[in-house]
Amino acid sequence: MGILAIFPLYARHRHGAHCLHDRGKAPPHRRKRRGGGGKAQEARPRPDPRLGACLLAGATWLTLALTATAEPLRIATYAADLTRRGPGLLLRDIAKGDDPQIAAVSAVIAHAEADVLLLTNLDYDDKQEALTALQETLAAAGAPYPHAFADWPNAGLRTGMDMDGDGKVNTGRDTQGFGRFSGAGGMAVLSRHPLTLTHDFTPLLWRDLPGAGDLPALMPAPAWQVQRLSSVNHWAIRVEAPTPFTLLTLAATPPVFDGPEDRNGHRNAAELALLHMYLDGQLNTPAPQGPVVIAGNLNLDAYDGDGRPNALNALLQSGHIQDPAPSSQGGAAEADPTHKGPPALDTADFNDPPGNLRADYVLPDATAKVLDAGVIWPAPDAQGSGPTLEQVQTASRHRLVWVEIELPAQGQ
Repeated sequence: MGILAIFPLYARHRHGAHCLHDRGKAPPHRRKRRGGGGKAQEARPRPDPRLGACLLAGATWLTLALTATAEPLRIATYAADLTRRGPGLLLRDIAKGDDPQIAAVSAVIAHAEADVLLLTNLDYDDKQEALTALQETLAAAGAPYPHAFADWPNAGLRTGMDMDGDGKVNTGRDTQGFGRFSGAGGMAVLSRHPLTLTHDFTPLLWRDLPGAGDLPALMPAPAWQVQRLSSVNHWAIRVEAPTPFTLLTLAATPPVFDGPEDRNGHRNAAELALLHMYLDGQLNTPAPQGPVVIAGNLNLDAYDGDGRPNALNALLQSGHIQDPAPSSQGGAAEADPTHKGPPALDTADFNDPPGNLRADYVLPDATAKVLDAGVIWPAPDAQGSGPTLEQVQTASRHRLVWVEIELPAQGQ
């Protein structure tokens, strides 16, 4: 489990005899022209020493200026629906090489050209064979990610108890997070930069979250005593980009599929509150140092659908992060006339009800400079080289969300 890298496939340059911090081949929008070879130059007269001193001073100033210049960083999240009805089936479909949904997912990811990508709703296996196969597939599609992190999710993790009070045991609803099998619908981080897990909140019990509330009113005893908070995973991962930052990930439970007690609505809100408390330093774990970026499927729209939007609004107004509000022409074109929220911000194409919603978010640090942002959801009549509307619909009900930022250079 944990960090996975397939460097022999994608390594390009190493910075030492044993250094594995390879970025891999840069995507087209990151590639820079480099000086090539040329004809030998004839000897020239030695320049005036004063000129050399001026050039040295200028070069030193330029070096310092470039060092302080942040490098653009594109971060994305994608609920890619890379889950199947049983263990091993995702690996089978990837290995066949002709699955139309996986081909469509690969096309969307390659088009996004993200430096760091969180994939949710991705089946996990102990040897990470499906993830490795996916990395190879993406590399062949022009999206190499030499660094990856994944671990067992709460989704599908059996409890041996009747968690929902229906008199049955070991159903998908009796697991720590809904799932037909252990590892179903997990998550992974793919990156062009090295990754280090700094904290894993996945095992945290819901009852141990400050202000957890009246859990016995939401679920039968003794289920509330063993119920974990995270539906899938909550990770804090350090990304060793030119300006390192902490990536906070989640895939919150949908605030539906329960009863009048609104158990899943409360849980969804608590999963967001965990991140808020972590950033505020209200947990036993120290708050992350330096800039942070939250990415994931929050399964909560501030305007439409079910759920408790106060939890989302509190996080957005915490002062720790900002909302670039990525948008798309496709979302705007498929607006639900009864909805209150801006349809261009929607990221999920759900049947009615609830209709299209904004469910997936990339929320960069409040100190970051946002350069661009978007949702890969083309309009029906869109022209261009990107994926078609049919491809993104084949790939997933969710749309890939990306944000490009500059983080302040260290020391600034």
